[in-house]
Amino acid sequence: MATNNERVNLFNGFTLDLARGCLLHADRPVHLRPQSYEVLKYLVENKGYLISKDKLIEEVWQGRAVTDGSLGKCIEEVREALGPEARQYVRNVRGRGYIFDPGVQECSEMHLVRTEEIDVLSVVVEDDEDGDGNVLRIVANGRHQPRSPAVDLGTVKPELDTRARVERYLELGRNQIAARPISDGKFAITRVKRRKQVALVVLPVLMIAAAAFGYFKYFTPRSEPLSSIAVLPFTNASGDPNMEYLSEGIGESINNSLSQLPGLRVMSRNSVYRFKGRETDVGTAGRDLNVQAVLTGRVALSGNDLLISVELVNAADNTHIWGEHYNRKLTDLGSLQTEIARDVSRKLRAQLSPADERKLAKNYTANAEAYELYLKGRYHHFKLTLPEIRKGITFYQQAIAADPTYALAYAGLAEAYRTLAIAGWGVASKELFPQAKAAAIGALELDPDLAEAHIALGWIEFFFDWDWNAAENEFRKAIELSPNNADAHRGFAHLSSNLGRGDEAIAEGRRARELDPLSLLTNALEGQFLFYAGHDDEAILRLRKSLEIEPDFWIAHNILGRVYARQGRYDEAIGEFRKAIEFAGGANEPVTQLGYALAKSGRREQAKETLKELKVSATKSYVPAYNFAVIYNGLGDKEQALKYLEKSFQEREVQITFIKIDTRWNEMHDDPRFQSLMQRLGFK
Repeated sequence: MATNNERVNLFNGFTLDLARGCLLHADRPVHLRPQSYEVLKYLVENKGYLISKDKLIEEVWQGRAVTDGSLGKCIEEVREALGPEARQYVRNVRGRGYIFDPGVQECSEMHLVRTEEIDVLSVVVEDDEDGDGNVLRIVANGRHQPRSPAVDLGTVKPELDTRARVERYLELGRNQIAARPISDGKFAITRVKRRKQVALVVLPVLMIAAAAFGYFKYFTPRSEPLSSIAVLPFTNASGDPNMEYLSEGIGESINNSLSQLPGLRVMSRNSVYRFKGRETDVGTAGRDLNVQAVLTGRVALSGNDLLISVELVNAADNTHIWGEHYNRKLTDLGSLQTEIARDVSRKLRAQLSPADERKLAKNYTANAEAYELYLKGRYHHFKLTLPEIRKGITFYQQAIAADPTYALAYAGLAEAYRTLAIAGWGVASKELFPQAKAAAIGALELDPDLAEAHIALGWIEFFFDWDWNAAENEFRKAIELSPNNADAHRGFAHLSSNLGRGDEAIAEGRRARELDPLSLLTNALEGQFLFYAGHDDEAILRLRKSLEIEPDFWIAHNILGRVYARQGRYDEAIGEFRKAIEFAGGANEPVTQLGYALAKSGRREQAKETLKELKVSATKSYVPAYNFAVIYNGLGDKEQALKYLEKSFQEREVQITFIKIDTRWNEMHDDPRFQSLMQRLGFK
């Protein structure tokens, strides 16, 4: 490790710049908090020596009251900054402290060593933080060189079975005792007392220590990593309703970070949001969501001071796993949610690869203002009303203005425009989808691996560009990047359904529901996929399940009415469509379905009145041409139906992408005009 008066070269291009007080890599600064830098600096200054936790805390915090947890976080930040190889250089000796050793060499097995210079053997249990537990090493110290490095006398081969490992530990101990004269043992006892080295034990104890370690390590049951979690909406403890966006956004950001880990099943926002504002027992929530662990949190803001408390609970028995309090400045919000996600993943005992660590550590913007504006955008966007989505769009645009490199804000903007285009709130697809596409492409130019942007672009290629292969590629890429993302699976399911790939749609829809079990939309759309695949009875069961979660969910009523109408149960269908209209908040989709059912049931005059109502609505706001085509089809007016289908094509409406699987158009399949339309849409 080379040094000069101002810089200390560490390893792999890392350097401590003592004059500037920072860590460099290839002469570029690497971010470390001041305490973390001081921890690294002190360990480097004392390289090769084991520094106790108490000593590190005393030197770095200068008498201020801090916990071991604060030191542990600094160590983890140092390791994260130094990259994947850092753990072999910045090591933890369990119960004793930390050591910086740039000369350490990892070795899977070392041979037994005998030497006349050995006077003391030690059993050292080190944290094996990259593996599945602890490692026992038998170490010899030289008699005549008090500070000579320890010599590793042996470790047990990992491929040996449990009982063989313990027997090998005992053999190592017996060999060393047999090789030592009693006088040397007495000398060892004297030396241990004189130097007060807690980790050293006299030779006769070695056998007991090795056997005990082997027994407790390999014969006692180990708890398995928890593989599923729900992050419930964090509570706003500020007493200020205007801070609701902050508590909600922090919980959602942690949720999104954890969902990047491939081995962890994380409940989506849609499902956990059902528990917002409810006094729900954590165990009950865990059972309803079918997860092993539940994370809850409280957020308070006092001036610029942000206080967050989190608790991780075992859902099976409601026992406390872990809890922590975080006190930061509001400007540290982005890095704080990353820190919490990393802490949670470790308490779940997840085995993180270097790539997983990088995913958790990813911070999409260093601009605190931009991040806060993004959270406000998400908060309003997901209220899913026309005025609130427009507010969300405004905040996303402000976030982008504050940080033009903020890919996640572009993705949020794309999703908000897409939602408006699909929802049927009187805005034409041609006005909104181009803006959504520009935002999605902007996000991917900044971050090609952003799953949210691939999902948004997949929907646009599907519903507006009608490029089925491109849409499928985008959804598949999103699933590859974020396997636990329910939105990605739901999008792929919807595409597969509209292309007539019913079995694939059902499988993907079921996977989306497993990840998002309490989502109203996910449950209802699974019913729709079953319906279009010809499984009416199963569709009815799924839609009724959705309505058990929320009896007023209009989309479920609307799809259920479609199933009944196809079965000829028109009275029941009409009843469902009327309920959908009642709860839809002005959406014209259920009005269209009601008009069709009235026409097919023989109530033609009522159907015509419904048609007139839609035409009046069209003078005030946009009504898709496809809606008129559906009612004319129900009335048996083929010419008008084909006329409005052509207009729907010209307007590039979302609804026309259902034409291949909607059995209501079967009677027109032989018409050349309908065949031409199918061909131009790219349907075979």
